[in-house]
Amino acid sequence: MALQCGIVGLPNVGKSTLFNSLTNAKAESANYPFCTIDPNVGIVTVPDKRLTEISNYVKPQKIIPTAMEFVDIAGLVAGASKGEGLGNQFLANIRETDAIIHVVRCFKDDNVVHVDGNVDPIRDIETINTELLLSDLESVEKRLQRVTKQAKGSKDKNLLTELSLLERFNAALQDGKPARVVEIDKTEITAMKQIHLLTIKPVLYLCNISEDEIGTEPELVKLVKEYATKENNQCLSICSSIEAEMAQLSPEDQSEFLESLGIEEPALNKLIQASYRLLGLITYFTAGEKEVRAWTIKEATKAPGAAGVIHTDFEKGFIRAETYNCQDLFDKKSEAAIKEAGLYRSEGKEYVVKDGDVMLFRFNV
Repeated sequence: MALQCGIVGLPNVGKSTLFNSLTNAKAESANYPFCTIDPNVGIVTVPDKRLTEISNYVKPQKIIPTAMEFVDIAGLVAGASKGEGLGNQFLANIRETDAIIHVVRCFKDDNVVHVDGNVDPIRDIETINTELLLSDLESVEKRLQRVTKQAKGSKDKNLLTELSLLERFNAALQDGKPARVVEIDKTEITAMKQIHLLTIKPVLYLCNISEDEIGTEPELVKLVKEYATKENNQCLSICSSIEAEMAQLSPEDQSEFLESLGIEEPALNKLIQASYRLLGLITYFTAGEKEVRAWTIKEATKAPGAAGVIHTDFEKGFIRAETYNCQDLFDKKSEAAIKEAGLYRSEGKEYVVKDGDVMLFRFNV
């Protein structure tokens, strides 16, 4: 499932350092704007303790986690919607992603240049949000003109649906509000996806803090959290320089390093999991002697669709799914005990797969 989170922010906020930490890739990271021109894409495994726990009971030959993609997009600046700082190219790269990780500089360091001369996270957020909104407004206005002409006298339901949606998007954007505030019903989802708006995407604000602020909630972070809450968006804190340092360590050394900082797990793990949820994703498992494996699906996916993630034949020839939740295994300690307790179920085509389900698909092709 090739769903992507785009990492955005002003130049020099720590985006590429964060990306390198996530993927152990080598996106160029330097103390000047526009050092990263082409987007860098990295595939990142999703940390999930349930995989190890399931494996403790099933004893497989191998364990395979699920993964997701992150895209490091070069720094945006004021005027990006008009092409400033290679803005058109960068905005096009964001448009292709499914969600946005907005890195916000909340650390002060005289050795790291800020494009606006001083650290002000709310101003920085609004600089980028304004550019995304202006880009959407231009896109919607052009499309609205064309669709309005096409819809005159037309009875095409799809065209009329798109027109209604564009008019509501235009009204919101003209009012300085992101497209995500517009209510969309099920009949409009296809039209919404075809419009490809930037401000429709879910956002996670990621506050990049200094090392000595780890484990605290600095005033600048509080400001960003308040801003995110008003938008109904999420907010996390991270020290990208520390995460970059940890990414180079062995698992054993990582544990010692975390202990010295008084932290249970890397902030990157929380970021990956939060990004996963931001995309509306859940995990189900398959478990056998050969492998225990995690699979990614969208929330509300029915059993045949979940089977299709493994192989299209599984979906085409779907008969039923035999399932239990991994928590049942942790509680009962064995599949036999799960069956004894009546927790092992046979589900049909209408079953909506839950996060943590362990699935065995029966199919015929």
